[in-house]
Amino acid sequence: MASIVHIADLEHEGLQDYVGLTDVALRKNTEQSNGLYIAESSKVIERALHAGHRPRSVLLQEQWLSAIEPLLSDFPECTVFVGSSELIEQITGFDVHRGALASMERPTLPNPADLLAAATRVVVLEDIVDHTNVGAIFRAVAGLGADAVFVTPRCADPLYRRSVRVSMGTVLQVPWTRLPEWTDARELLHDAGFHIAALALAEDAVTLRSFVLNPPHKVALVLGSEGDGLSRQALEVADTVVTIPMLHGVDSLNVASASAVALYALNS
Repeated sequence: MASIVHIADLEHEGLQDYVGLTDVALRKNTEQSNGLYIAESSKVIERALHAGHRPRSVLLQEQWLSAIEPLLSDFPECTVFVGSSELIEQITGFDVHRGALASMERPTLPNPADLLAAATRVVVLEDIVDHTNVGAIFRAVAGLGADAVFVTPRCADPLYRRSVRVSMGTVLQVPWTRLPEWTDARELLHDAGFHIAALALAEDAVTLRSFVLNPPHKVALVLGSEGDGLSRQALEVADTVVTIPMLHGVDSLNVASASAVALYALNS
């Protein structure tokens, strides 16, 4: 069984994994360099374990121990830190009202070519920096159907705590990896037989309705950043630019909403 440690101060080895969880810049450097990510809530922790990820430690309040401890029966090396809500908030920087946090070993990302070989529908996220949007897109992918997600080098980390939480843990079950820059990414996608469909506003764009009437067998749906949309490089490598027609002077949807609309249309 996991080792249970009741804490009354901040001086325990292993607690550093949980320090400053609200500081995005700090966590971006700390989590990736230390090979970890944070799973929040018992549901997300359970999904992480079912995905084969290994826990380093868990931080929780006493009342959540009975729910979490059975999940850790195969991980005797895992330490469970039990503390008061006040102490946990002091460590993390926020009220952990979802009960529990786990520091998980970050899995090795798969080779992009390997994911593409087994896929027919994929989503590519270009430079989306908002972790909430990244998590919401993963949830749409899991619920509406795509085989994998690919993120560009400057896209936000799908395993950041907020992304994992917003995705309801689906980021832990949807296969994903990082793509290289577009020059190489286009070659990877085309070599695997994918038609690159960029979701954007453009004069030569086709409507989503017309695109899905007879879609290519393999589609890579490319979604751009929240403010500027897709880059010039992304539009240049696209085989088709696709747009969602809007009404009442609204020019576009939030990127996560657009992903859900496009995925539903592609799979209808």
